[in-house]
Amino acid sequence: MVVSLAISPCPNDTFVFHALVHGQVPGAPPVEVTYADVDVTNTAAERGAFDLVKVSYAALPWLLDDYHLLPCGGALGRGCGPLVLTRADRAGGPDRADLSGATVAVPGDRTTAYLLFRLWTAGRMPGRIEVVPFHEIMPGVAAGRYDAGLVIHEARFTYPRHGLTALVDLGEWWEADTGLPIPLGAILARRGVVDPEQAAGWIRDSVRRAWADPTASREYVLAHAQEMEPDVVDRHIGLYVNEYTADLGQSGFAAVEALLGRAADAGLVPQTSSSRATAWTS
Repeated sequence: MVVSLAISPCPNDTFVFHALVHGQVPGAPPVEVTYADVDVTNTAAERGAFDLVKVSYAALPWLLDDYHLLPCGGALGRGCGPLVLTRADRAGGPDRADLSGATVAVPGDRTTAYLLFRLWTAGRMPGRIEVVPFHEIMPGVAAGRYDAGLVIHEARFTYPRHGLTALVDLGEWWEADTGLPIPLGAILARRGVVDPEQAAGWIRDSVRRAWADPTASREYVLAHAQEMEPDVVDRHIGLYVNEYTADLGQSGFAAVEALLGRAADAGLVPQTSSSRATAWTS
């Protein structure tokens, strides 16, 4: 059996999955890996395109009939939320959070970042939303093509060099409002194809090996890091690979239920039962 895996090329994913992808996890099957932005994997998962797949937590309500949510390998934490950016010379005004009439670039319409953005705006949506590949958002805002941009990942560390400023840190907003960590990216196992407990074991082993020897994955991580400087790569891994990567735990699952529950109450996503979201434990 060869397991198909889809992850992003971001350092946190390549760091976590290095050992599994390279056949270094005892008992795990060979893995055929595809690298794609999460907006792409969200759509692919709806087609059942992969056995193991990294998706946005916001996409779970459309996927849990066909996939198990795994308790490890994803991205969830504190101080790591999406940012809403604008040009520094446009950041003034009496209400910096008022985006009425603005064109805002977002990395995907089923990303957690966009779901948080919609919860934060609470019905005060901008005049126009454009889905834009992640790497084009900051240059587009800097050039004036978009009034604001919703960014994730390493943009937290690099946006000032584009002449941009943060209107809001949606992670800070979420944590202040809920007291919970922010759920960003989840790992799913396809029902009837991959045993979720076995898959969780492979991924946890891969995480432990990454932490035990961080230099082992260095060449692989940098090769997929989309021209990120090594220090940005290190900060990226340090922020997004944390205790929740090894185990979501009680607070991790509470964060997922809070996000999807609030979004369902607001009519933004279909209702998802908590038992379905944690079915991997059965």
